[in-house]
Amino acid sequence: MGAVALLLPLLLPLLLPRTARGAAVCGSCPGPPRNGSIVSRFCESRGDTENDGRCCRERGAPPGRLLGLDLSNCSLHSVPPELAEATAAIVLDLTENPLTSLPNGSFLGFTHLQLLAVPAALECPGGSDAWQDVTVDGSIRQCRGQKNPCNGSAELAWPCPENSACAPDGPGLVQCLCDSPFHGYKCLREGTFPVLLFSGILGTATVSLSLLLWGTQRRKAKTP
Repeated sequence: MGAVALLLPLLLPLLLPRTARGAAVCGSCPGPPRNGSIVSRFCESRGDTENDGRCCRERGAPPGRLLGLDLSNCSLHSVPPELAEATAAIVLDLTENPLTSLPNGSFLGFTHLQLLAVPAALECPGGSDAWQDVTVDGSIRQCRGQKNPCNGSAELAWPCPENSACAPDGPGLVQCLCDSPFHGYKCLREGTFPVLLFSGILGTATVSLSLLLWGTQRRKAKTP
């Protein structure tokens, strides 16, 4: 039981339903999406959505796909770590917050994001070149139409290695994906990834570690 107790905190996030795991960002600020916000207008225009806290999701078998996230007027001084749960968002509102910066990587994986509103004092993530259109209206800066940086004429600062291709990974961000059948470090290995061998090694290591922890905890429990 000792080993199980030690491993349970690590396994629990994987065992929880997706609804429980994905609810943190939707409940990070009280209330539903604010009336008149870009998130509310976008979701109301679709007609197939429902609110989940500050999130707007596709209506259907729960949890529906996250379409919009309204974190406006949430007293945010920095980008919350829970934002990483919202990579599927198409519309995101961060206005009316005392944000001082948008660190590089804050929108890693946000490949679907097409409309982002931030305080006017901040630049759009990835810079203006990462968006089709950037406008400022009073205290709000809107970043519209995320560009695919792999389609640009400018050379990448870190070109993808041989046997790989560039793929978007968020505003102004790219990733290098190995071409089939290459894999591994810098896509230098050719052939099918050894799934069975990898799974066998991982399974053996997990079982061995569990037995070791169980034996250690059992001896401690027997010690007066």
